[in-house]
This record gives sequence, structure tokens and C-alpha cells, in this order.
Amino acid sequence: MKFKVKDTWQLLKTAFKSWNEKDPFRESAIIAYYAIFSLPALLVIVIATASLFFGREVVTGTIHDQIAATMGSDTANQVKEMILNASKTKESVLASIIGVITLLVGATGVFAQLQKSLNIIWEVKADPKKQGILQTLKTRLFSFGLIVSIGFLLLISLVVTSVLSVLSNWMKAHLPDFMMYIFLILNFLVSFGVVVVLFALMFKVLPDAKIKWKHVWVGALFTGLLFELGKFALGLYFGKSEPGSVYGAAGSIVLILLWVSYSSMILFFGAEFTKAHANHVSGAIPPTEIAKKEPGRES
Repeated sequence: MKFKVKDTWQLLKTAFKSWNEKDPFRESAIIAYYAIFSLPALLVIVIATASLFFGREVVTGTIHDQIAATMGSDTANQVKEMILNASKTKESVLASIIGVITLLVGATGVFAQLQKSLNIIWEVKADPKKQGILQTLKTRLFSFGLIVSIGFLLLISLVVTSVLSVLSNWMKAHLPDFMMYIFLILNFLVSFGVVVVLFALMFKVLPDAKIKWKHVWVGALFTGLLFELGKFALGLYFGKSEPGSVYGAAGSIVLILLWVSYSSMILFFGAEFTKAHANHVSGAIPPTEIAKKEPGRES
């Protein structure tokens, strides 16, 4: 069946109904819990990947500025402190090895949990007969691949942003002021493109379902738009109401939990829309070889 623009409203209603039935508040709270423990290791690996081409201070500063713009400088400073503590070199070889393993397990933990949540959305589950240590390692490897991909996406964003910054400085001196708006739009498009690619990778790699790329890109584009709107709204909310202020020293952690929780709900709704679109256009989406449809459910 071909997709028509007039079908969008029906897909949105279908996605919302399914999203609401799966208790998104509970699922997003679970992801936020795992994210708190994964965040230091996740950021260390992402920064290390991007720092292969850009200076570590530049990469760290960019992440700091992004967090500060949304959740405030106090939270950004605490996250920076997390990164420094997680990056400290161990005193012995054995301690270093244990530290690396802990880093990898910690960084991939949130993606492993995210996979379970996306499997619930796609109504598939791992087949116990096909599960084992090798499959668990494979899942963690996929998760680590996503983390490295985030690092390269950050790198691409930094490169393009740096080029645009140099060009904008030149244009300030040689071209009319209105041309600066073009660079603001280009900068937004780069940021938006990075977010869309990241969502596409998560929708394609994590669920144990055979989702076609044409459905993945539709869902990722829709989720990216929701995420940008949500990021703007959350920035206003955090800036005006300061929900973490009543928690004192723990306020930054609370803000991170809220941010991840709200972002996860957007991600899950985007996944539901992707599923609704895929089912509408291509029919039921089959599970992968290592998974099976959940009994008692219909697509």
C-alpha cells in the first residue's frame, strides 16, 4: 500500500494509542536510570573517538556548551567532572584492563536496555533457544558500534560547524548582514541531520525486527523533528522553572534524569510512528532470526 499525506493523521493516532498503551513514562524512567550509570563511560568513548581528529578540549567544550544551553552551566560542569573522573588513568595494568572493561560494559548498558524497550514496541522478543553468551556479546558489540558512530557524527558536526564559522567570519567583513541567517539555517540543518542519522541507526540496528531503510528514514526524520521541538521546549522549561533547584546538590542529576526521560518518550513515540508507517505500507514486519513475535499479539 502506498503512503499518502492524508494518512499521516491516522498514523499519528495509531502511534499515540500504541505508545500510550505501553506505559512510556515507566519505560523512559528505566532508560533514564540506566543512562545515569552509562553517561560517564559513554561520553569518554564518544570524546575519545572525536578527539582523534579534533583536540580533546574542543570536543569537550562543544559537549559542555550543548549541555549548558539546555540544562544550565551547573549541570554541564558536573558532566564535565564526570568525564574527567572516568578518564583518569589507572595505576596498574590490571586496574587499567578492568577499567576498560567496566567502561565498555557501562557505556553499552543503556543501549542494551533501549533495545529491550524497542523490542516491546515492535512486539518481538529474543528466542531463549537462540540466546547465549555469543549473542549477548553481539548485542554489546552493536551497542558499542552505535557509540563509535555517535563519536563520528559529532566529529562531522564539528568539522562542518568549524568550516561554517570560518566562512561566517569572512562573510561578516565582505557580505551583507542578512547572509548570516543562511549560516544559522545551515548550522541547524547540520545539527538536525546528525540527530536524524543517529535515530535512524538506533531504529535499524537495535530492534530485533527486519525494518526496511525506507521506513527507518521516515521514522528518523519524524523523530528528529519531534526531538528538536522537544529540546527547545525543555530548554525553556528548565530555564524558567528550574526543576532541579529544590534538590540542592543533586539538582544536576535530577535534570539529567528528566532530560533523558523526556527524550526517551519522544524516541519511543517516534518508534511507534515508524512501526505504524511500516505496517501501513508494507504490512507486518517480521522478527530477525534470533527473535520471534510475542504470542498473543497482532501487528
